[in-house]
Amino acid sequence: MHLDMTQLEYSRQGKITEAMRQAADREGCTPETVAERVAQGVAVIPINKARRFPARVIGQGFSTKVNANLGTSLSRNNLDEEKEKLNAALEAGADAVMDLSTGGDLHEILKTVLEISPVMVGTVPVYGVASRLSAAGKSPSDFTADELFEEIEIQAKLGVDFITVHCGVTQRAMETLAGCGRIMGMVSRGGSLMAEWMQVRGQENPLYAHYDRLLEIAREHDVTLSLGDGLRPGAIHDAEDRAQILELLTLGDLARRARNAGVQVMIEGPGHVPLSRIQADVKMQKRLCDGAPYYVLGPLPTDVAPGWDHLVGAIGGAIAAAAGVDFLCYVTPAEHLCLPTAKDVSDGVYASRIAAHIGDLEKGVPGAMQWDLDMAKARRAFDWSSMFRLALDSETARGRRAGSEDRDRDVCSMCGDMCALKTYERALGCGKKQEG
Repeated sequence: MHLDMTQLEYSRQGKITEAMRQAADREGCTPETVAERVAQGVAVIPINKARRFPARVIGQGFSTKVNANLGTSLSRNNLDEEKEKLNAALEAGADAVMDLSTGGDLHEILKTVLEISPVMVGTVPVYGVASRLSAAGKSPSDFTADELFEEIEIQAKLGVDFITVHCGVTQRAMETLAGCGRIMGMVSRGGSLMAEWMQVRGQENPLYAHYDRLLEIAREHDVTLSLGDGLRPGAIHDAEDRAQILELLTLGDLARRARNAGVQVMIEGPGHVPLSRIQADVKMQKRLCDGAPYYVLGPLPTDVAPGWDHLVGAIGGAIAAAAGVDFLCYVTPAEHLCLPTAKDVSDGVYASRIAAHIGDLEKGVPGAMQWDLDMAKARRAFDWSSMFRLALDSETARGRRAGSEDRDRDVCSMCGDMCALKTYERALGCGKKQEG
């Protein structure tokens, strides 16, 4: 089927696309179920009209997806390293990757990622214009509105599937933020660039002021808009202040405008959130944004674990996914410290996949509980090959077992001959003899 319309527009007409069939096959549901939820705006299928890969659906009732952020920096850019990180993300099971490069030949890097990646690819277009200015020794916010929209269009034509755009960082939002008493202020790189742009020019954010122009580009290429949380909290102390809520209200309005224009849209969320508030945050987003898919970084329920933030993110991510988050952006051990390595990328993806699966168990996503049941049966039967096959990270599980002193016996080296399962079997046997 030649895609003259977006996945959203096709779904509203009751037409099933190949992407919908592919997504349904992966989820174990009917294409009609996928189409219905895309039509309602509670699910999206990020796939650019120029791209061909096995599509996946993000949203209500479907498995929680995981994104891995990749990309160079101004101080470190090596295309081979980015390929290595991309492969690490794919091998660990990422559902999507975002190229957040800010150093080197950005379009060449993006083209390479798009060519290699068999999963969804996202970007933050403002990084492109800002990075080129920085490399030239200029202020990163010294771009025109036209230059920003031109970059968005270039990336859309290259084939980007979803883009983060900080449309909610408005003049009113910045005025509100100034009175919130935040410790961290703004921690969104793209959001802060738009804030500086407005401050220097005394003009409204062009992504907000000229939102219809953005929608035209997105609809032409079927690029899913990921409405960025430029005012997300960067510390749990700053969570859920007036600036964050105001931005969320704005994003809800913009999401409705996007859907009315036939453009797929999802909402991005925090960030650093106290554990007890994560569930309420998700419910608030779903209510204010009419059930739009929620894409969350972490969240991180503590600020004191640099080097272990992938675990902090997994803890918060499990609660968020269980509460209804649809898309988790991974956090790596390098978060807050440095550019991640390929190993960091792998660790981050696995941590977020664990969180996503825990959330799917709580949400009752079809097939999630069966996976755990199959693993439990394999363990009960000492079926090591099945355990390795079912393991979320088969390679690590198999490698650890191979290094065990008891690798050739039906026990683990923790319990050995005091295996609880075997002791229980003997106990049952004794009981049956006594009864006899």
